[in-house]
Amino acid sequence: MELGSALQFLDNKSILVTGATGFLAKIFVEKILRVQPNVKKIYLLLRAADHKSAIHRLHNEIIGKDLFKVLKEKCGKNFTSFISEKTTLVPGDISHEDLGIKDYDLVQEMMKEVDVVVNLAATTNFDERYDVSLGLNTLGAKYVADFAKKCVKLKVFVHVSTAYVSGERSGLILENPYSMGETLNGVSGLNINAEKKIIEEKLDELRLQGASEKEITRAMKDLGIERARIYGWPNTYVFTKAMGEMLVEDFKGNMPTIIVRPTIITSTYKEPFPGWAEGVRTIDSLAVGYAKGKLTFFLGDLDSIVDLIPADMVVNATIVAMVAHASNQSSETIYQVGSSMRNPVRYCNLQDFGFRYFSKKPWIDKDGKPVIVSKVKVMDSMASFHRYMAFRYLLLLKGLELANTAFCQFFQGVYSDLHRKISFVMRLADIYRPYLFFDAVFDDINTEKLRMAARSSLVENDVFYFDPKCIDWDDYFMNIHMPGIVKYIFK
Repeated sequence: MELGSALQFLDNKSILVTGATGFLAKIFVEKILRVQPNVKKIYLLLRAADHKSAIHRLHNEIIGKDLFKVLKEKCGKNFTSFISEKTTLVPGDISHEDLGIKDYDLVQEMMKEVDVVVNLAATTNFDERYDVSLGLNTLGAKYVADFAKKCVKLKVFVHVSTAYVSGERSGLILENPYSMGETLNGVSGLNINAEKKIIEEKLDELRLQGASEKEITRAMKDLGIERARIYGWPNTYVFTKAMGEMLVEDFKGNMPTIIVRPTIITSTYKEPFPGWAEGVRTIDSLAVGYAKGKLTFFLGDLDSIVDLIPADMVVNATIVAMVAHASNQSSETIYQVGSSMRNPVRYCNLQDFGFRYFSKKPWIDKDGKPVIVSKVKVMDSMASFHRYMAFRYLLLLKGLELANTAFCQFFQGVYSDLHRKISFVMRLADIYRPYLFFDAVFDDINTEKLRMAARSSLVENDVFYFDPKCIDWDDYFMNIHMPGIVKYIFK
């Protein structure tokens, strides 16, 4: 596989990026604008009511971020004019046909001009409403693929999924596609149109009953988890992403298509600078809770591999895969981008990094006092977690319930608050359980072939690095990731 020059490939190209305000999308856009200023145009599709609110989102949620400071320094006073020349805002919504774009002329322009479509729009909430998740992660994937097919100059369509579409499978997880209706547990009958109908019927039923918006949200969340588990997936997010992959595979025809499956994405390793992060991501929620003294125990297997990959490496792998497929040099279509195969890190390592970092640099609380951290109690099974919760909280809850009855609902407020908090913790533990006891390694043979091709024939191999073997996890966590999340995520 001869890759040639990625910068030459990007030169004078028009790229449509969906989900433009997302974490990975911003890093992707910044990278291309910084390394190839001669890109013709990047169309940024984002949810907005009109062009004015789209401009507001561009400034507040994209270019106003620290992430763009290197590009700002590079462009100097020309930054604003450079951004307006190189980007076009596209207010839309991928859960609708033609991506919900109301501007007919803009749609026609994009279909004539776009060379590459990169679908990064998704809801990554494990516990999302089923209607929202199916709309974005499943049907959205089909609508973006459909739009890509209509682009007459299209060189390649990129769909970004997640490695965790594998559900709770153990062992070596291969870079295999999903065929339509395939399920993880062998239960037959999965039909995406039927799932859509189930949602519509449930919403009609709830509205007939006069359910409040809060009740509808709760019912939609429960429905998502229920439907996912019927077919073997642990949560709504990975279930709807798997169905999205099915639609892409079914719909692509002879369109050059790649599916990128990143594992758990962490802060930037190197570019545009080390440690940029945004939003409380999976493992970072543990770090935030721990540093603030709110995480009193850890539920999970400390020997489990936690598959992490810095965001800039995911972006680089995606760009190199684009180059390979645009010239029809690769027949592989799925790339799992992670570290478990080549440079694994375990939960016990994370525990050690967290303890060492926050012992040395404790979080200062709102009273100006440092939060002293200690090694947390570890529960290595769901059974031990349920015993702990029963002993620590459920007995107290039972006592409050009895006292509340005896004292004419006097403790109702305290009882309701505690009940809500306990239910929330139990639900979270149930949703995250598959990842805390994860017993698998993601094969990345296709991604490794890409790396080998990049090493031997990509002119800018050093610019588009994506080999997790080069990461020293100790150095990365202690000097890059932890300082990054303290700066950008801790509030």
